[in-house]
Amino acid sequence: MSSVVKIFSGSASRYLAEKIAEFYGKPLGKELVTRFADGEYQPSFEETLRGNDVFIIQSTFAPADNLMELLLMIDASRRASAKQVVAVIPYFGFARQDRKDKPRVSIGAKLIANLLMAAGVNRVITMDLHADQIQGFFDVPVDHLYASAIFVPYLKNLNLPNLVMASPDTGGTRRAGAYAKFMNSELVICYKQRKKANEVGKMTLIGDVKGKDVVLVDDIIDTAGSITKAAQMVMEKGANSVRAVCTHPVFSKNAIQCIEESPFEEVIVSDTIPLKEKSKKVTVLTSAKLFANVIQRVHNHESISSHFEFSTIL
Repeated sequence: MSSVVKIFSGSASRYLAEKIAEFYGKPLGKELVTRFADGEYQPSFEETLRGNDVFIIQSTFAPADNLMELLLMIDASRRASAKQVVAVIPYFGFARQDRKDKPRVSIGAKLIANLLMAAGVNRVITMDLHADQIQGFFDVPVDHLYASAIFVPYLKNLNLPNLVMASPDTGGTRRAGAYAKFMNSELVICYKQRKKANEVGKMTLIGDVKGKDVVLVDDIIDTAGSITKAAQMVMEKGANSVRAVCTHPVFSKNAIQCIEESPFEEVIVSDTIPLKEKSKKVTVLTSAKLFANVIQRVHNHESISSHFEFSTIL
């Protein structure tokens, strides 16, 4: 007897999970989160999971309660005799802590991987990890999707006459280079030196942007300090226009204000994280159809890599 797909959502990602379930063609499963007076909470499933393929959708952005809720839902699924428990984590929090960059710090991304496996997850589906090597932190399969599958068609439809792809820092050069190769455009790099975390000191440009339509590529926009400074710099160097594509709109502190006051014509993001506030300069593209398709392929044991040709470049 073949297993049945059941899709559930954590509290933080219901807005996205509802769209994923709609594209998949079935309603979200029934679950309940009981909250106690002291702040403790207990997720429970209100339907049978025995022998089913269970997909739990939850991004792990702040607060940490979102991660804890996901862990509890995975544990509950396993104890309810689900055949397979798959964590669909559109935004994988703590991914910037992928190594020891100074003495006496944790490797947070590895700890999160350990917690997910200890809870009983059989597979992880995520998008645009901050560091590709995080896939190796897991002893279960990780399907690493790329938001380029939704960004590239949008960029092509803009028909920018003098397109140049750009990286706001040297760490994102490979990502921006892949876009440049796929879009058959030139690549420029912004080199930055940080005073401290979330604060940029000096920034210089490697490459020519005069008369060009520049698109900055990044995986995360946090405070928007780096990317808006990069936008300002390319315009000062003679660019015709500047845009940005970013997978995960963390948008902490006054990020929206920074974007509003920047020379950006448009900042294109996905919906892996809900926007705290709207902006006329921010365009949100949904990743729901992509995740729905991958859930279907995982359930049917079909190839995923062949479906996303851009990922072979990355």
